Amino acid sequence: MRRSRRLMLPLYLLLGACMPATPTDTAATRAAAVDGTSGLPPMKSFAAPRPQAPVASNQDVARDFLDLAFTLESGRPLQSFTRFDTPITVRVTGAPPASLAPDLRRLLHRLRKEAGIDIALSGDPQANITVQAVSRADIRAALPQAACFVVPNVSSLAEYRSKRRSRSVSWSTLKQRERLAIFLPNDASPQEVRDCLHEELAQAIGPLNDLYRLPDSVFNDDNVHTVLTGYDMMILRVYYDPALRTGMTRRQVADRLPAILARVNPRGQGIVPQRLAKTPRVWIDAVQTALGPGANPAQRRTAAIEALQVASAMGWTDHRRAFSHYAMGRLLQATDPQAAQDQFVLAQRYFGRRPDTALHRAYVASQLGAYAIASGNSEHALALIGPHLDTAARHENAALLATLLMLRAEALELSGRVAEGRSVRVDSLGWARYGFGSDWAVRAKLREIGSLNPARQGQGTL
Repeated sequence: MRRSRRLMLPLYLLLGACMPATPTDTAATRAAAVDGTSGLPPMKSFAAPRPQAPVASNQDVARDFLDLAFTLESGRPLQSFTRFDTPITVRVTGAPPASLAPDLRRLLHRLRKEAGIDIALSGDPQANITVQAVSRADIRAALPQAACFVVPNVSSLAEYRSKRRSRSVSWSTLKQRERLAIFLPNDASPQEVRDCLHEELAQAIGPLNDLYRLPDSVFNDDNVHTVLTGYDMMILRVYYDPALRTGMTRRQVADRLPAILARVNPRGQGIVPQRLAKTPRVWIDAVQTALGPGANPAQRRTAAIEALQVASAMGWTDHRRAFSHYAMGRLLQATDPQAAQDQFVLAQRYFGRRPDTALHRAYVASQLGAYAIASGNSEHALALIGPHLDTAARHENAALLATLLMLRAEALELSGRVAEGRSVRVDSLGWARYGFGSDWAVRAKLREIGSLNPARQGQGTL
């Protein structure tokens, strides 16, 4: 199972991220239409996708592919490789929000173009994949901690409820993929619906596991990436390579991967492998406790400290060490802002300058920029925020882009560039409507970020 993940929302910034929760083996999960009478600017949407080509050694990719394809998130191994062996058809049922259809068409186009998968929309009731849009309450009634999920061998939420205790809806017993259902919320923000769609459809047709060691992928429980990356499309292209077929063992797939990857990712032949260590369960459990549901503040703090201790003991200097500091910073914001800022600085240092951690650095920059504004240092805030606006746009993260733009607006006004700040704030609102959804959520975000500005004395905007 892949459950909903939504990071805690301490103090200043709601960045639309997700958090991990304990996986099982049955359903795979990811962790609202806007009012036409709104007084806010029209909702914006992203144009042509701009995924970056992956920069990864084929030796690392082969190892990652095997761990993604032959293990569930719970750690249970899978005995055979499964995928769709016919052209894939997708239909939509339920009460979909207006944003779902265009986002689904864009995603299917990307899968055809970038991953070479034969997949298309269909109105046929016997379609391979049914995307059913239901309320968040209906989803929670089926899986209390899920924002969205995917299940094999059903075509509706009612059918899942009737079979939820049977082996037919267990991923661990699945022998081949023929019919699946994805359940998405129809009363969430457009971005959350789209994020669910990307992750659940990728899992419906491809790997079932997540790996924290992957920095540039939605197949990672840190949920920094919310739309399929260039790396993800490469993994899916390999998944549907003609040299592979349903029923293969791990060894059989491993034997064929070198030749497949040489074709699919020729630049990866000459890249030196990183060979990042496997992520121990103790660190995963600590992060899940620190950022997941059900723990009290003291338990979260203890778990975050443990995650940092494990990362240090493992000798990590990669994005997992950085994420450990980022998580600690999020937990410290409400009680010790200075210590939180120190953790964010460390996170930024460990994220480094690699292209596959650019989005991670944008998240951290939003936190550091907020502190700079609260401290009255507008120029430092502008320097922190500016380089990451294009990163947020390139990764199609409207919530993060809107947040960065709102922060930039406050920094501009704080520096005396009032007219420019107002213009940037207006620009942020169209993205905020996609990222945060309802008018009240957009206005709450404006007030939240406006309250950072010392010149406002706690008064927000709009």
